[in-house]
Amino acid sequence: MDKQLEGRTALVTGASSGIGKAIASDLAQQGANIILVARRGEALQKLAKELQDKYAVKVKVIPTDLTKATERENLFAELQKDNLQIDVLVNNAGFGLFGEYLDMDWNRVNDMIQVNITALSHLTTVLTPSMVTRGWGRILFIASNAAYQPIPMLGAYAASKAYVVSLGVSLNYELRNTGVTCTTVSPGDTATEFYDVSDQPQTEEQSRYFFTSEQVARISIDALLAKRPIVVTGLWNTFLAWSARLIPETWSAAIAFRVVTGQLSPLGRLNNL
Repeated sequence: MDKQLEGRTALVTGASSGIGKAIASDLAQQGANIILVARRGEALQKLAKELQDKYAVKVKVIPTDLTKATERENLFAELQKDNLQIDVLVNNAGFGLFGEYLDMDWNRVNDMIQVNITALSHLTTVLTPSMVTRGWGRILFIASNAAYQPIPMLGAYAASKAYVVSLGVSLNYELRNTGVTCTTVSPGDTATEFYDVSDQPQTEEQSRYFFTSEQVARISIDALLAKRPIVVTGLWNTFLAWSARLIPETWSAAIAFRVVTGQLSPLGRLNNL
């Protein structure tokens, strides 16, 4: 593999499992030194050893609860203390909540907003200016196919990911001619801990045709290196994302509700096209 990122330093949030873990591995394979950020320090330490042993890159672990502003500030202080400049920022951390909005515990909703929106915005705001000063940087936002339509039972999650898409595309345009780019990737159904964390039921048909975390990571890194502003994983997911814009949002919401509650097949067999 052509190591396009050799010697660069990449910070990956939500790196303890799933897409974040796979992205960290891909970046290390590209020759990048890695900073792993997530709450689960033990899982990060295990991954750090794997990456160091396999790719001979430097790996630093900074356990951080991104829901808390104080811990994000501690993260920035740790980077500054060690004089670490970030060349690649991967805002991957995020989670969803399934259920009727008014039945949800506000503290959990707030935590989701803090991770999906506030932490992503905070890290980007603090770490991007130095990239611009140096004239080189790559930012990756992991959004979701849910961003492209209102989804009852996943309403707050879908709305949070709509924010990620909108900010990512806008930021990429604002950064034109700076040497810094922002790529926003929206995965469809992926084999991660998402369904367990969100309590969203899944059908056997859906799980059979999920993308793997490694597939999503490969698509994401390829898009990042190609400086593409926005990508949806898979032809079928791309069709769903853009076709949702062609019908009234009330219709889109009704269809989405039937899909996520298992009343309508999501045609999962086409997801990997």
